[in-house]
Amino acid sequence: TYLNLHHVGFNSGLFKSVSSLKDRVIALFYYLNILFGLTMYRVEAFRDAASAMEQEKEILLEMIHNIQNSQDMRHISEGEREELNLTANRLMGRTLTVEVSVETIRNAQQQESLLHATKMIDEIVNKLLDDLEDAKMRLMSLYGACTSDVPAGPIDQKFQSVVIGCAIEDQKKIKRRLETLLRNLENSEKSITLLEHQKSSGSRVLSGSAISRLKLS
Repeated sequence: TYLNLHHVGFNSGLFKSVSSLKDRVIALFYYLNILFGLTMYRVEAFRDAASAMEQEKEILLEMIHNIQNSQDMRHISEGEREELNLTANRLMGRTLTVEVSVETIRNAQQQESLLHATKMIDEIVNKLLDDLEDAKMRLMSLYGACTSDVPAGPIDQKFQSVVIGCAIEDQKKIKRRLETLLRNLENSEKSITLLEHQKSSGSRVLSGSAISRLKLS
């Protein structure tokens, strides 16, 4: 039913004097209905589209980086490799010119949970050189705590309780970050060069590009 806005006395977002309480109630109901429709459809669709663009940027940057660090780059000539790197760097630069930011509204408890979850992930990433296998298993246990699927390995119950305290959007981002870390770790393992094996420490040495990629994820 079409409502004549002038009739109900609504102008520039403010109620004017109206002839009756009934008209004011009708006007209020009408605009609440419009706002509800905007919230449910256009506003959320707008945020979802922006979030999808954020993810697309991450995927593009990861693909370009993986090509630059591919083992196949060793089997081509220096000139061809230089040409590929120039193209990759140009595409990387173009991708980085796009800035997309979707802010998540959090209360104090959600903010604290996000900081705690981020710290737990960072602590593992920073210890990759100390024990690669242990770090991988710990990342997998964190990821298992974020997925609704039955995990193949153990679940970090403490991390799970922390993630549950985060905002829904942050939960998705945390899961996506862990997916990226595990995927990059798997790719990096394939390109590991065993320079030296210290029996006393049992350490492994990753190539600089592999570590850089993991820590920036």
